[in-house]
Amino acid sequence: MAAGAAFFDLDRTLLPGSSAVAFNEALFEAGLSARAGLPGQGLWMRTYELVGETVPTMLVARASALAVRGRRVDAVSAAAETAAGPLAEELEPWAAGLFRRHRAAGRRLVLATTSPLELVLPLAGRLGFDDVVATRWATRVDHEGELRYTGGLDGRFAWGRGKLAAVRQWSAHHRIDLAESWAYSDSFFDLPLLMGVGHPTAVHPDARLLAVAALRRWPVLHLDAPPGVPKLLGVEPLDLVKLLLPRRAFPYARFDIAGTEHLPRRGQVIVAANHRSYFDVVAVGLTLLEAGRRPRGLAKKELFDAPLIGPLLVAAGSIRVDRTGDRVAALRAAEEALRAGECLVMMPQGTIPRGEAFFEPKLVGKTGVARLAAATGAPVVPLAVWNTEAVWPRSARVPGVANLLRPPLVRVRVGPPVPGLHARSMRADTERVMDAIAGLLPPEAHLRRVPTAGDVARATPPA
Repeated sequence: MAAGAAFFDLDRTLLPGSSAVAFNEALFEAGLSARAGLPGQGLWMRTYELVGETVPTMLVARASALAVRGRRVDAVSAAAETAAGPLAEELEPWAAGLFRRHRAAGRRLVLATTSPLELVLPLAGRLGFDDVVATRWATRVDHEGELRYTGGLDGRFAWGRGKLAAVRQWSAHHRIDLAESWAYSDSFFDLPLLMGVGHPTAVHPDARLLAVAALRRWPVLHLDAPPGVPKLLGVEPLDLVKLLLPRRAFPYARFDIAGTEHLPRRGQVIVAANHRSYFDVVAVGLTLLEAGRRPRGLAKKELFDAPLIGPLLVAAGSIRVDRTGDRVAALRAAEEALRAGECLVMMPQGTIPRGEAFFEPKLVGKTGVARLAAATGAPVVPLAVWNTEAVWPRSARVPGVANLLRPPLVRVRVGPPVPGLHARSMRADTERVMDAIAGLLPPEAHLRRVPTAGDVARATPPA
């Protein structure tokens, strides 16, 4: 037996919704159907998007073979090729990384879907699948030698137990051990398949599958968010933070934020910021959330081990950094997040400068930002925070929440992407990033001064 395979459902698992819309439009544009879909499709599609698969919606799907009765197989395949491009662009952002991990482990990737085989073959090829298990439409050769659809099915409808039967048949033919295999689906009706493999995973699960996954302690993934980030009705914890913690939730600080137009509204980006206070997390987080981005950050592993903070970091999609162990693992995780189109926040200084070093005008950073930019091609957007230490000095264990009458003004500036990062010198690129951050700071940040003993004390961590 082989090491196993990874079986993936398509709709609402790898794609955010149903592929049927794109396929029906392609068939309609090719003149292969009288209308862009079946009668009543709008209603059942809305039902499907809301609650997932139901018996009525799948009865409609089973009847889809009638829509191509008498059509040439090659013409339908050409229409499917047309739909494959737009559908491939809808692939959930974290799916590609999951594919890579299974390939690295030597597993074959198999698309296991109820959709008709001819429609999904071009899409499966674009996504890099090794094979497809799907519903097959019956065909016949007409009097002119053309291969046409009969309007019926060739074999069982690949849904529920029918899908499991098709997967078992494929696995037996390819000598795949299902006990060593993975399966991913959103649907309660894929329980037979999920229970038939050694490693079931619920992806964007419908309500019933979510309940089963909780009872059986199956992993639950959301391929539009980093691993470990929970979602409910499409909402993740950072969305609630944006809703529940606006600026007015911090009455002990005022905010002056500008330049957010330089942040791309979607797609991979590295936000490189300076570090002055623990309150930087609030200042930077508010800035990015108000700009419509969900910030993903890096945090030292000790914080992940804390009873309350750790789960919150995981729920926010943060990346664990082991400063004394495998630092490369954090860079790999950060690279995967960027390739998934995330907004990654990094503070190249690493830690808040202590004591007299806090007052040094020259910003010095580590090369992690430059390395990630070189590896992924992600733009680097500089962000400068100022006066956060007045809200939460390094010497204090908590921010000054009682300072309500004269709250300090926190200044945040976002600049355009740093130009000229060419990866020929990581150190030179890092200096360019740090100079871009420094250029966004107010004039007083560039003045060299001798701090008083009280200044140094406030910039020094408590014993």
